[in-house]
Amino acid sequence: MTDILDTYPTTIPAALERAAIDFPHRGIGIFDGRGRQVERRTYAQFWENAKEVGARIATLGIEPREPVIIALPTSWEWLLAWWGVLLAGGWPVAASGAGAIAAAEAQFDKVDAIMKTLRCRRIISSEGFRQQALDHGNQWANDRVLTVREILDLTPQPGFQPSMGHPEETAFLQLTSGSTGLPRAVMISHLGAMHNAVASSIVIGTPQGAPAHQWAQSMVSWLPLYHDMGLIGCLMLSIATGLDVWMLRPPTFLARPKLWLQQLGSRGKTFTPSPNFGYQLALERIRPGQLDGLDLSKWKAALTGAEMIRPETVKAFCEAFEPHGFDPRAFRPCYGLAEATLAVTCDTRGEGVRTLPKPEGADSGYGLAEIVSNGGPIDATEVVIRALNGRKLPENCVGEVCVKGPGVFNGYFLDETATAGALVDGWLQTGDLGFLADSELYLTGRTKDVLIVHGQNLMPDELEQLADGVTGGGGLMRSAAFSVAAGAQGESVVLVVETSQTDSPSLQGLEQEIRSQIGRQIGLPLADVVFVKRGRIPRTSSGKVQRSEIRQIYIDGAL
Repeated sequence: MTDILDTYPTTIPAALERAAIDFPHRGIGIFDGRGRQVERRTYAQFWENAKEVGARIATLGIEPREPVIIALPTSWEWLLAWWGVLLAGGWPVAASGAGAIAAAEAQFDKVDAIMKTLRCRRIISSEGFRQQALDHGNQWANDRVLTVREILDLTPQPGFQPSMGHPEETAFLQLTSGSTGLPRAVMISHLGAMHNAVASSIVIGTPQGAPAHQWAQSMVSWLPLYHDMGLIGCLMLSIATGLDVWMLRPPTFLARPKLWLQQLGSRGKTFTPSPNFGYQLALERIRPGQLDGLDLSKWKAALTGAEMIRPETVKAFCEAFEPHGFDPRAFRPCYGLAEATLAVTCDTRGEGVRTLPKPEGADSGYGLAEIVSNGGPIDATEVVIRALNGRKLPENCVGEVCVKGPGVFNGYFLDETATAGALVDGWLQTGDLGFLADSELYLTGRTKDVLIVHGQNLMPDELEQLADGVTGGGGLMRSAAFSVAAGAQGESVVLVVETSQTDSPSLQGLEQEIRSQIGRQIGLPLADVVFVKRGRIPRTSSGKVQRSEIRQIYIDGAL
């Protein structure tokens, strides 16, 4: 246990209980889908509500440490379901299905895969979700789906006592993409979540080291609660440190990003986390005249992480919003991943974004001439850079980022092989490439094939399988999906497909069908689809597609 938690709760339920006592008038506000009406409850009210739901979930026979899927959009129903499962002794699992912008069949396929992988018996969702699942032939929806309204109609368990957990025990499961496209469940401990939330708030404090409630009043977020940055970096940080938190639903933000900035300008001293994508979207969608009268001078911290941070986005954002009072020093780059609970490093200087030229020979797929400092390790966390043979590298040498600390996960649920591959002698092998300079982390690329688009992880296998399934008499062989730099947009996805077809009408039809299939199943637009002859995609001796090699060929214009 680390010193910074000496005066903070070390389990998630204890944090909410303490917030209800120490900050009874602070709480959570969630905006409706139009971003106009907000339903707010204090932490004291929420604590009582959560216990009421937990007492009813307990009557369902939930076993200790049993995974229960929460498939709901950002709402009070989501919060009550997640905390109710936790207090009943289960492991809440937030699924993106009901909140993602994707076709219905893709949502249900994903939830079905999660159920099978984690052996889940229960899903808490909406009546609409259940009916749509049944309409798509998913008979499990009859027996396994419950709504929050149905749970509230249950008789509470007599003498119910909420499960308060133990610091070292797993508290919940955080989903992340696996190497085959199937979800993996990261086991996050109570201690890991609480330490990460508190350490993140302290490291960016103004002055540095000050608890969040001393330098900020409100957290404003548009991030989905199934995303670790939304769940831990927004919600749990606010509860643990006594901030008000105001949540916009992700689709609302995507449609009207100006609402995000308006809330940041009207909730006192504010704080927000977002991937680079969020700041870029605000730049593109908000016209100067829409923000007349907006005062961003009380926006104290603008965390940016979850995907590659692009210097040009930061610079343009500062230029656009500095006239409205935004302080460029508020930008705080950070680096993290689900397997480390969330944050690993964060800027501590409070001097704004700092960059260095990209080292010669570093991964060129991001298309950046300069790269951003992600700051130094948070409390009690170690970061080293290792060569492929495991040797520790000195500063300014590019290698794999490896992490040790209280936030490192307890393993992948029901996947010992993957756990053994990720954890070596207590060190988390992140799969990210980078280097240290003056003890600060700079990211240059990835060793893994995972694609990160708008802060969300996608596995190339999943895209390739969908493309390979589109035959249409087109004689498709193999395909390869990878990401490339897309300027200020971050990363975009390219698909290279082998085919025996050569005439333009057939190729156009295949492209349309592939784009349609991937858009329908995953909700992802492809930046480019390239058809090549059989054998053009490089493979290993065992037949595995070499995505990094075909990506470089594409970048070089050699296809």
